[in-house]
Amino acid sequence: MQHVLAVGDRVTSPHPDEPRHPTDFTRAPFLVIWEVTRACALACVHCRADAIARRDPRELTTAEAYALIDQIRGFGEPRPLFVLTGGDPMWRKDLREIVAYAAGAGLSVALTPSGTAAATRTRLEELRDAGLSRVAVSLDGPDPETHDAFRRVRGSFANTMKIIDAVVDLGLPLQINTTVSRCTLPTLGRMAERVATFPLTLWAAFFLVQTGRGASLDQISAGECESVLRWLSQLAARVPFGIKTTEAPHYRRVLWETTHAERLAVRPNAPPFERPNVASPLRATRAVGDGSGFVFVDHVGNICPSGFLPMVRGNVRDIVLAQTYRDDPVFRRLREPDALEGKCGRCRFRAICGGSRSRAFTETGNAFASDPLCGYEPGPGVEQVVE
Repeated sequence: MQHVLAVGDRVTSPHPDEPRHPTDFTRAPFLVIWEVTRACALACVHCRADAIARRDPRELTTAEAYALIDQIRGFGEPRPLFVLTGGDPMWRKDLREIVAYAAGAGLSVALTPSGTAAATRTRLEELRDAGLSRVAVSLDGPDPETHDAFRRVRGSFANTMKIIDAVVDLGLPLQINTTVSRCTLPTLGRMAERVATFPLTLWAAFFLVQTGRGASLDQISAGECESVLRWLSQLAARVPFGIKTTEAPHYRRVLWETTHAERLAVRPNAPPFERPNVASPLRATRAVGDGSGFVFVDHVGNICPSGFLPMVRGNVRDIVLAQTYRDDPVFRRLREPDALEGKCGRCRFRAICGGSRSRAFTETGNAFASDPLCGYEPGPGVEQVVE
């Protein structure tokens, strides 16, 4: 299975032929996300960016985009993955040139277009030929009625299907992103059946952070989140594509618990052919999270730990991205498991999970507080971290 990682992913190298990417998050992020524009034709109910109807004249220029790419190269080898998001990146007329420059600089480039008619097959083919390596599209309902209601634009489902068909036809790896919230929870089972019909690389379940337009959406409960994570872990063992979570890094705890339960079930002296393949990919590495393996640059160049954690720590126009990521005190603290507070700070899984710092910030005003969506309850004392 191949993976494009985002917040909450495990750090693995899924295929020996794929490029290597950073695993030492003190030196470099695994992912650099650039919001190339905030303009978008959709009005999605969960939109973090609260997208606007026209491009902002303060956006990074083409030359500044090249300078940003040069800064990403400055992290050294292995290089981070580079994701172009929005808004809708298709609104940038210089998108092909940006992709070509980034690919020429040795970066793996992914794209998250909006489900509109702007993402034509011709345009996607141009981007593929320029060096684009992956496309991620959002699908939040298994049918036009549920998806279009979530996206607030009739025809978004049909446009998304056209994008998927074009991506598959062009031979580009396909990722599907699906929001998990109160209104999408009832259709998750049918969504799993729907995405299984595609030649999919990765299904990414994004657990709502109530910011931007998403502030008006209802969150699922911690108990429901736990049930979804366990269902996803069971599904992942049966399907031919990868499954990851975004803003639910406690999925790593669920995988760890499942792995170790399977290990304990094996007879101590069982011969090798009886032993399940349960070698844990988690070990001591931490989830890719806000400011830890992840950095976000917005449409005007502001540097944040993630798009859902709007703590501006500088601007790429006047400060070096690598310097901010490595040395800024907020970024450094976000990478320190023992800096966490509440039950997250006591939890034995704090080094491989860390909770959603964005959700903690959105709901409490404190980026280091406990993640309200995690149902795990550690003991009253600080627990020894798992290996």
